[in-house]
Amino acid sequence: AYAVEGANRMRALIDDLLTFSRVGRLGKPFEPTDLESTFSIVLKNLEASIAETSAVITHERLPVVSADGGQLVQLFQNLIGNAMKFRGKEPPRVHVSVKDQGTEYLFSVTDNGIGIDSQYFDRLFKIFQRLHTREEYSGSGIGLAICKKNVERHGGRIWIESQVGKGSTVYFTLSKKKKEVIREV
Repeated sequence: AYAVEGANRMRALIDDLLTFSRVGRLGKPFEPTDLESTFSIVLKNLEASIAETSAVITHERLPVVSADGGQLVQLFQNLIGNAMKFRGKEPPRVHVSVKDQGTEYLFSVTDNGIGIDSQYFDRLFKIFQRLHTREEYSGSGIGLAICKKNVERHGGRIWIESQVGKGSTVYFTLSKKKKEVIREV
C-alpha cells in the first residue's frame, strides 16, 4: 500500500511538472476569449467540489480578453479550487471581481478561508513550495506556480494579500495588449 501510494504521488507530480513545463512552450495562440464563458467552464469543472464543500462562488461581469482560453480556465480553476481546499469551518465563499485599469485588467479572487501569514507570501508562487503537509491538504505545491506562469504569459503579474483566519485575496493582472507576451522563468 505504501509503495502504491508513493507511485501514485510520483505520477501526479510528473503530470503536474509536465503541465508546468507546457505553459510557455505549448500554449495556444491568443484570441478573443469571453471570460464569462471561461468562468462557466470553470464552475462546471469544479461542480463536484462546489457541491461537496457547499461553496458559494460569485463573480462580477467578466470582460472579453485576448488570451489562451485554456490557460485562463486553468488559472481560475486553480485559484477557486485553492479557495475551496484551504477553507475554515464555514462553507467557502469565493468572489471574483475585475477592474479596468486602462492598459490592463485587475482581477481579484477573494475567499473566506484559513488565510496565510504574510511571512510566507514570497514562497507561494514558487514550484513545490507547500505550507502544509500532504496529510493536512492534498496537492503537489505546483498549482500557484502554474498560475504565475499563465499570468506572466498574458503580460500580467500575480500577488496575494491575506490574514490568518480572515481569508485571502489573490490579485492578478492581464494586459490588454493584443499580442502574446512570453516570459520564461
